[in-house]
Amino acid sequence: MPLLDIDKDKCVGCGACIDACPFGALSLVDDMVVVNDKCTGCGACLLACPMHALSLPDKRPKEATANLADYSGVWVWVEQFNGQTGDISMEMLGQGRKLADQRKAALTACVLGHHVEHITKEAISFGADRVFWVDNESLGSYTTAPYASTLINLIHEYKPEIFLLGASARGRDLAGSVASLLHTGLTADCTGLDIDPENGLLMQTRPAFGGNIMATIICPHHRPQMATVRYRVFEKPVADCHRQGQVIPVKAAMSADRLTAHVVDSILEKDEVNLADARVIVSGGHGVGGPAGFETLRKLAEVLGGAVGSSRSAVDAGWISYAHQVGQTGRTVRPDLYIACGISGQIQHLAGMKTSKVIVAINTNPEAPIFNVANYGIVGDLFQIVPALTKQFKKRLHK
Repeated sequence: MPLLDIDKDKCVGCGACIDACPFGALSLVDDMVVVNDKCTGCGACLLACPMHALSLPDKRPKEATANLADYSGVWVWVEQFNGQTGDISMEMLGQGRKLADQRKAALTACVLGHHVEHITKEAISFGADRVFWVDNESLGSYTTAPYASTLINLIHEYKPEIFLLGASARGRDLAGSVASLLHTGLTADCTGLDIDPENGLLMQTRPAFGGNIMATIICPHHRPQMATVRYRVFEKPVADCHRQGQVIPVKAAMSADRLTAHVVDSILEKDEVNLADARVIVSGGHGVGGPAGFETLRKLAEVLGGAVGSSRSAVDAGWISYAHQVGQTGRTVRPDLYIACGISGQIQHLAGMKTSKVIVAINTNPEAPIFNVANYGIVGDLFQIVPALTKQFKKRLHK
């Protein structure tokens, strides 16, 4: 029985859905699209239809449920912009390699774009065994429909067990579209990924209930198991330029002339602070007392060549802009040195900075949770300690 509904009042017979269907389930009869029994309800055609004339029934038959044993391997979507690979994708490849090794499976990178062949070699150097290379004008600028349709076609054909994407703006958009059309689970903004040694399921850890608990989520009945991970959660691996892998050219699901949305221009917005790339971050929380308190931290950050961060409470109080916020609802960072000043260490904040290489905590409360993750703890008044540190670092670093 076909799993697709067609609204004949909306269908104009353009044929965009026919090109997008990976199973040949759609055809044009008397300027009207019809569906046959080859339809699996994958939803690839929904993204292609400019008239929104297609829909999936609310209830799918049980026999449409995937045979989980048919799925294997770990996939990573490699995000690129103007031919430049995003660091978040390198981090995903590094973690994907670890998960694939645990599952004794292959790691596959999905490289989509236009004139992006050079990225296939880069993906292999960062751990991929195989690369699906989709190069087409329709993928030159990111829009949801051509990217999601292409990935859905690949997933139906090759059946990955795990699919990872970076939790960037585009990654979140793409992951949600793909997961909903595949009728599988998606865990967003993970701060940890691992394989359960007993059943082989992907354990996806993320803050929940406003960051008050850390939840580990599994997807036992649907495939692929999908997750997005925020920037800087995992360490970027070291590239091996001598590594060999397989590159498989794949056709795009949609041609450029079938697109209903086009990117006219892209304007890059410069952040007032670059926490993601900072090697040293000096952060302030409720304990700084107000906007003036951040001037004390800024002087230390300048001496160390670092950036100023903050907790959510300081941002909510209006003491510093959101661009400086570190934590679950801000930036995830991984600097060489993180100095937390007047920050209690709520779980929301820890989720964004606990992977820093060295953490120094300064707080008047010796029982503050921040000391549980700190490598070095100083109990005392930050307005005495921070200026003293600034003075000593200035002497030692600027002789």
